[in-house]
Amino acid sequence: MKESFHPNYQRQNYGYQLVKRRYLPKGKRLHLGNVITFVAMKMTINETLPDNEACAGSLKNVLDALSVINGRWKLALILCLVQSSKRFNEIQHEVTGISSRILAKELKDLELNDFIKRTVYPTTPVTIIYEATEYSRTLKTLIGELSAWGGQHREKIRQSMRKQS
Repeated sequence: MKESFHPNYQRQNYGYQLVKRRYLPKGKRLHLGNVITFVAMKMTINETLPDNEACAGSLKNVLDALSVINGRWKLALILCLVQSSKRFNEIQHEVTGISSRILAKELKDLELNDFIKRTVYPTTPVTIIYEATEYSRTLKTLIGELSAWGGQHREKIRQSMRKQS
């Protein structure tokens, strides 16, 4: 089965990033805080497709998951807080490029979905500590799989761009 990509899509979305960043090749280790994930992908061929009911149920589950972890910063914030509990400014310094307003909004969203816990200490000035919950640690395998797929996809785009050159 041959897979094809639209040439303009590759150049517009991947051309600069491929040159600028370094990525893990297949089979290397990826460190996610205290978690080490081995990147290994397998291809499934000739697998039977699910029926319409199972597909619709699966799609609902995927859309629910994406609506919760969607966005540029949510996974980065979860990974930041899984390592250790932090204050607002510590998070902002560690996750570079995020504005104070967006950070506050994303932290509220994560707290509403029970991925992080916000603890207010009555000191002068008030101290607020953010920490990851056990529920956020359930994303460990998902993040590893997304990382593995992203690496595989990036390599596929690189190879496709080389063929066009």
